Amino acid sequence: MHLSSHGLNGMGRAFMSVRMSCGHVLPVRCFGATSWQPCFVVRGHRFCQQKVRGQYTAAASADQQTATTEVPKSNKQQQQKKQSGQKNGKNAGGKGKKSELAVTPKSEDFARWYIDVVREAQLASNGPVSGTMVIRPYGYALWEFLQQYLDRRFKETGHENAYFPTLIPLSFIQKEASHVEGFAPELALVTKGGGKDLDEPLVVRPTSETMVNHMFAQWIQGHRDLPLKINQWANVHRWEMRTKPFIRTLEFLWQEGHTAHATAEEAEQEARDMIGIYAEFARDVAAMPVLVGRKSRLESFAGADCTYTIEAMMGDRRALQAGTTHNLGTNFAKAFGTQFLDETGARQHVHQTSFGMSTRMIGGIIMMHGDDLGLRLPPKMAPIQVVIVPIVKKEADTEDVMQAVGALHAAAQQAGLRCKVDASTEKTPGWKFNHYEMKGVPVRVEVGPRDVQQGSCVVSRRDQPGKQGKQFGVPLEPQPFVSHVQGLLQDIQDSLYADAQAFTDSNIADVRSYEELQAAVAERKWARGAWAGSDEDETKIKEETGATLRCIPFDQPRSDLTCFFTGQKASEVVIFAKAH
Repeated sequence: MHLSSHGLNGMGRAFMSVRMSCGHVLPVRCFGATSWQPCFVVRGHRFCQQKVRGQYTAAASADQQTATTEVPKSNKQQQQKKQSGQKNGKNAGGKGKKSELAVTPKSEDFARWYIDVVREAQLASNGPVSGTMVIRPYGYALWEFLQQYLDRRFKETGHENAYFPTLIPLSFIQKEASHVEGFAPELALVTKGGGKDLDEPLVVRPTSETMVNHMFAQWIQGHRDLPLKINQWANVHRWEMRTKPFIRTLEFLWQEGHTAHATAEEAEQEARDMIGIYAEFARDVAAMPVLVGRKSRLESFAGADCTYTIEAMMGDRRALQAGTTHNLGTNFAKAFGTQFLDETGARQHVHQTSFGMSTRMIGGIIMMHGDDLGLRLPPKMAPIQVVIVPIVKKEADTEDVMQAVGALHAAAQQAGLRCKVDASTEKTPGWKFNHYEMKGVPVRVEVGPRDVQQGSCVVSRRDQPGKQGKQFGVPLEPQPFVSHVQGLLQDIQDSLYADAQAFTDSNIADVRSYEELQAAVAERKWARGAWAGSDEDETKIKEETGATLRCIPFDQPRSDLTCFFTGQKASEVVIFAKAH
């Protein structure tokens, strides 16, 4: 009997193993490769353990064999040798044979690669409840950059922060018919409190349109109360069946904006303005090219008249919906009686919008920019933009090297760069190089005794691994050094965006027939074509190919169009693709 280390439900690499008498090694526990953290799986690592033990027991019974928990001596020696090499920093960066990577190659298994990077870059760990995650400090720092940027832009456009309760009466959700229909499968309900049954079940917030409208109905009286623009930073819960850290979890962080307006035109403009801010953040900060457009009716938010979206192509060519805004019309206002007196004294329902971006954006940055060495972070998002690694072999050289390093660090911080010095002695320089490559630090600086003598240092850029990204002879004088690094960071930001844009452009296929769409999807590309199909046609394509209508881009060609599916005259070009 033999099971590969990743053969059970996509679980992580196994470290503990059982030797069968046939000589094969059988994994019995499922842990992360180097950090001994459980894998990110929906059903949990205990299930993996039980399942493997059950299969092992059955096989042992069938073969009348007895298993032990001893590792074969040869395997044990190999493990000890490998662990010793890792501990001493052997084969890690610099000269010599390249070490075995801690992550699965991206081209080999994209899903496993993603999980490995999240773990090894110390972005998140999975929580004790299946489908939840604990965001670690390095991962949360990425969220804070998103928060800071969007919070500033929201306030510049007249929005104010508030906070609404997590628990929502179930009757609120049921007031808007399409809203409850859309969210019913994902709701988490609280039915007991204080040891007693509740009079009415409470929904753990999946989104806040209903709670916000309950309050808006009290706050809005006349036209002078409008527009009302509110944003909240909060967590939400949706009972997802298939989970992936940052992309889809039972609980996640987001911001949700809610606005009320006197006219339909104002609400429509608000929805378009906010999707513009999301696109601005994606392109300018996250170095993420996106297509901006409108969702189809079937793909729109439950309860919205219209949904706008930014769609980004990930490294596996699947689409990611990275942010959405919704024109809610008067749907929720009518359900909750949210009205105002207009200038003529007549009662009118308010026109509303909502919009949100979540920790899913962090997953998008990982999947768009990451490579086989780990993260590649855009400098504007990187918690550490520059890491300086002193290289000292002799005690006599320490003072001169550290003095030079200290001057560079002080000048970088004074210039506003997020700079770190790693002068720890427990790890070798090679280990540190691999470590900061994994964490996606954009720029690494090496300073040794010879560099101090020559008045220069070595700078490496993360977006270009190996010799290609190394720069020798960079001035060791603080001001020229800072100027060089500032220019390099901007170049890295631009380069990441350009690479992502080129990748996106090269993987969008223009189609003129359904057969061409099927071929494009089979090649894992996005299909772009003229569309005049019905909801039923859209559903058929989804069922037969797995691709959904991602968006109807704002940028449309000005020419006569023929629908690739129906052959009828079309007025719009759309994007179909498989999605995360």
